[in-house]
Amino acid sequence: MGEAPAISVDHLENGHSNGVYVKSEPKNIEISVEIGDRTFMIGGNHERNNFSIGVQIHDKNSNNWFSPIVLGTGPKPSQGYSAFVLEQGRILVIKKGSPRNESIWFLEVDSPYVREQKKLLRKEVVAWSKGVRGNAEKPIVISGPSGVGKGTLISMLMKEFPSMFGFSVSHTTRSPRSMERDGVHYHFADKKVMEKEIKDGKFLEFASVHGNLYGTSIESVEAVTDSGKRCILDIDVQGARSVRASSLDAIFIFVCPPSMKELEDRLRARGTETEEQIQKRLRNAEAEIKEGISSGIFGLILYNDNLEECYKKLKKLLGLDEVTSVNGVEIEGINLPTEHTVSKMEDKIIIQETGKETRNKIVLDISSLNGGAPGRTRGILVDAIKF
Repeated sequence: MGEAPAISVDHLENGHSNGVYVKSEPKNIEISVEIGDRTFMIGGNHERNNFSIGVQIHDKNSNNWFSPIVLGTGPKPSQGYSAFVLEQGRILVIKKGSPRNESIWFLEVDSPYVREQKKLLRKEVVAWSKGVRGNAEKPIVISGPSGVGKGTLISMLMKEFPSMFGFSVSHTTRSPRSMERDGVHYHFADKKVMEKEIKDGKFLEFASVHGNLYGTSIESVEAVTDSGKRCILDIDVQGARSVRASSLDAIFIFVCPPSMKELEDRLRARGTETEEQIQKRLRNAEAEIKEGISSGIFGLILYNDNLEECYKKLKKLLGLDEVTSVNGVEIEGINLPTEHTVSKMEDKIIIQETGKETRNKIVLDISSLNGGAPGRTRGILVDAIKF
């Protein structure tokens, strides 16, 4: 809240009346985007902690400016920006002079995800999402009680399709043990930093165990997808509930034992737990099975009465029953010319190279966007034209 900062309007971006204005000053480039009775100022001074560009909102009715909660990892400051208002409560932001994986961004200001976060946090919220070329397979969330065999099923998938599936690396605030490497076994994080990132909506699920935090970040899942692999999350029902409530578009599978008697026999066959531990696991399993089946979290239920048959059903559910080999394909960014102009025509963004005799044109088709904040917005189709 407070007085509106001074704004100098140089020109209407590219001559289009799309509600976007540009303010250019040395090391302080901003774009001003008007949506209804609000103006979103994007750019300006970066935040000290993550060096991402800032966002401020001007309410025309009250004539006040305020800083919203900004979720997701935002873009770093650039040489300049172009912006367009899209449907689904999104603003497309194109960074000039940036590497291909840092060029296209979406700021969600009134999407379903942002509206839900506003209700939860009871504050104004916007959220960043990186634009990515092409689509990717949905991550898979697999849950089930201890001893049901979900770990074995996942291992069978990983063995048969080694280039197709991958695990996200979890975060923890505990100290690394001998031989553990940061970024390989865990992302070892400072507790205050992780607590802030949880508050900022950067984690899909988390839990406190013996005073230490453990969790799965959105970025760690998206990193697996960016590498061309399909991320598998092996988490409990409570974790699955948190993921379901997040922005991650995933497939949720719950694995059940054929009966509690069969599950008890499997736990006893391990020979690794005391009678007290077995009884505790059985009580927890019974509660998990009840919640897994009745909660509506899981769209697919598998009964592991026969491992080989259950694995065949799992592959069929994932569309892999006739697949013999799969190679991961890297999800690419977009190569943008350093000097360019931007315009919009229906669902297409046209980026025109300037400053050369031979000018290239890049057409971004945004009609098939999916996913979103605070991770990746995928589905951008690219057509490059030389003339």
